[in-house]
Amino acid sequence: MTAHDKLLGDQLKNWRKRRRMSQLDLALEAEISSRHLSFIETGRSMPSRNMVLRIAETLELPLRERNSLLLAAGFAPDYPQRAFDDPVLSAARAAVERIIDCHMPFPALAVDRYWNLLHANAAVQHLMVGAADYLLSPNANVLRLSLHPDGLAGRILNLSEWKAHVLHRLGQQVRASADSRLEELLEELRSYPAPASDNPHTLSDFVSPLIFSSPLGKLSFLSTTTIFGTANDVTLSEITIESFFPADAPTAERLTKYNGAAADKGREGAYRLQTDGG
Repeated sequence: MTAHDKLLGDQLKNWRKRRRMSQLDLALEAEISSRHLSFIETGRSMPSRNMVLRIAETLELPLRERNSLLLAAGFAPDYPQRAFDDPVLSAARAAVERIIDCHMPFPALAVDRYWNLLHANAAVQHLMVGAADYLLSPNANVLRLSLHPDGLAGRILNLSEWKAHVLHRLGQQVRASADSRLEELLEELRSYPAPASDNPHTLSDFVSPLIFSSPLGKLSFLSTTTIFGTANDVTLSEITIESFFPADAPTAERLTKYNGAAADKGREGAYRLQTDGG
């Protein structure tokens, strides 16, 4: 048994347990024999590249984790990973920026796997007023920014419910990826204070709003997310576009009136940060 064999077997076993699948369950869905899968997990058999990819797809692994499985099996990664500002990604980057900029006069932003800001439109600036400078670094983490006591937490009027929503969502991402860096972020966010909830059932409601106190007055938002559904690049597969829509007429009126001129300027008013995509 080689070191690669053992590492591959351990990874497969861990992922299978995370997905709450027995060897028989996984074997049936991947259309291989349970005996063969058992041999792979114990290192007695080394799978082909296609077999590794078939198992990874059955386990619904993110592209980054599929590459890790291929490396453990002794194969080169199948999915490239480039920086967000790589010229090869220029068309995709332009699409991301256009979606965000065209969402004016309402806030929209794009983040990477670790919730670091990649691009945001001018309307997002209304949500960042009052945050400490050190939370607005070129690698600004939007989850930390929103829940940190020195960030925007003091201006979120339904902080307890919004924090529960954020933790729930990040917890799902941790379970899907098993990423230790995301686990550390989750534990950090859990440690931030929040008032007792007046509505403990928010997560079971139709949607969790963000109710925000801003220089324009109270703003109430509903958020949606957009991803690249057919991405074959690790960086693109991990980009999330978060778009905020007004949840009531006063919010729509205030933002439309204040940001109307900025909406016509397109990219000129955009606030953009670049990261290395990793």
